[in-house]
Amino acid sequence: MGLARNDKIKLTLLLGLWFLVFYPVVPEMVRDWAGHSDNNHGFLVPLIALYLIWQKKDELLSAEMDSSKWGAVVLVAGLAVFLLSFAGGVAFPARVAMVLSLFGLLWFCTGSAWGRILAFPVLFLLFMVPVPVSVIGLVSMPLQLMATKLSAKLIEHCSIPVYREGNMLFFVGTQLEVAEACSGVRSIMSLTMLGTIFAYMSQATWKRRVVMVLAAVPIAMTANIIRITGTGILAHFFGDKVARGFLHEFSGIIVFVFGLAVLGGLYKLLNRKKVA
Repeated sequence: MGLARNDKIKLTLLLGLWFLVFYPVVPEMVRDWAGHSDNNHGFLVPLIALYLIWQKKDELLSAEMDSSKWGAVVLVAGLAVFLLSFAGGVAFPARVAMVLSLFGLLWFCTGSAWGRILAFPVLFLLFMVPVPVSVIGLVSMPLQLMATKLSAKLIEHCSIPVYREGNMLFFVGTQLEVAEACSGVRSIMSLTMLGTIFAYMSQATWKRRVVMVLAAVPIAMTANIIRITGTGILAHFFGDKVARGFLHEFSGIIVFVFGLAVLGGLYKLLNRKKVA
């Protein structure tokens, strides 16, 4: 059942009102997307969410429309959290509340059938909310040290003498610092987002879908260690210039493509087992 003209106008007005209410948190969030490489994927998330909704258009048109009191509960809870967070100047819960209230609004206005279909595409917008810097700092430091240790061992296995001290790798003729940006947090965030999309598209059981999302973390960590190891080997033979500039950025792209390929292979494997 499609939306009547009046319903479309009412829903458009409500969405416009929702945007006006939450607009104060939008400019700063966009600046966070642009200002830090860990958050650059935020620009893609709304576009992906819109595509996922468009992909479900036929299902939505055939679904029954109603209203849901549970949607109203989510909407009111989201607005309450937003007002408290905004008044207290706390950005992260205010941004999460923005997404939850949008889902609550759509659920309340369109009912449970539409709510079930829209749940993933709308809640996928949570990936556009930048993780607080304090949390990133807590996670990135141990990841950075672990990646440095494992990379040093792999380089030693290649018969290349290397000495590690903290996050520094010392070679015979040069040295290499594994910076915070090389902790792998960026890869983990982007591949977890892609793993969630793969799980959503999969026809496998829920258990296998959860495995697919969780597998993104070790895949990203492995890809990052391979990147640091490869950079270290190149630095030993060609100097530390290989760890900077274009080659460094290009290796990041290659590692991301590698992680994406492994994730795609896992997607095919888990779906193939279900069919068998």
